[in-house]
Amino acid sequence: MLGKEIRCAGLTKQFDGAAVLGPLDITFIAGQTTALVGPSGCGKSTFLRLIAGLDLPSAGSVCIGSQSPKEVAKRGALSMAFQDPALLPWRTVRENIALGAKLARKSDNGVDDLIALVGLSGFETHRPAELSGGMRQRAAIARSLVSEPELLLLDEPFGSVDALTRARLNAELPPLWRKRAATTIMVTHSVDEAVLLSERIIVLSERPATVVADLSVTFDEPRTAKLIDGHEFQSRKAQVLRALGVAV
Repeated sequence: MLGKEIRCAGLTKQFDGAAVLGPLDITFIAGQTTALVGPSGCGKSTFLRLIAGLDLPSAGSVCIGSQSPKEVAKRGALSMAFQDPALLPWRTVRENIALGAKLARKSDNGVDDLIALVGLSGFETHRPAELSGGMRQRAAIARSLVSEPELLLLDEPFGSVDALTRARLNAELPPLWRKRAATTIMVTHSVDEAVLLSERIIVLSERPATVVADLSVTFDEPRTAKLIDGHEFQSRKAQVLRALGVAV
């Protein structure tokens, strides 16, 4: 799956006349995983919602290939996962994941394989209340991947789980979304997570958010937590922190 590049041109957003975002001119390359980092409240999630077509820009445009976000979502090629897993409590794990395929008007033939890949075999008939936080997040990520989207948007996908579970998900889930989604854009507050999981990091300023750094991240695959102690990782992390205004 090749996907399409995403072009944001003159993108701005205002709430009640106050500028929140932009103007932003960014092109996301098809097939890459990009992390968005920036100060709390700078507009990262708003930016993601504009790309998803969940909010309308005050000015400017978002094009995915030659289509609008809503057109891409309508044909089931765009998927989004949030910090809150937002699983339907009356549905089982399998039913929640299959819902992602149904909403995208695609076959759910791959649901059982995906359940196994995210480590939820044996829990297919469990409901969300019977799962740990990490397991619920795995199910939510699986739901976002089951339609094999061209574009996967992740808003703090691991932010609601404990540190140990977060480290495990960081190791286990990115290979799945690289395999099943052509292009991934992820919001995170963790600089380590951004460097470990992405091929590109865009650092945003305080409101109204503009780009203060656009960094390439290249490591051999598969990436593991061992990278974190390496010189190259620490050097790239320091670059991101400096762009955020943190003395290192």
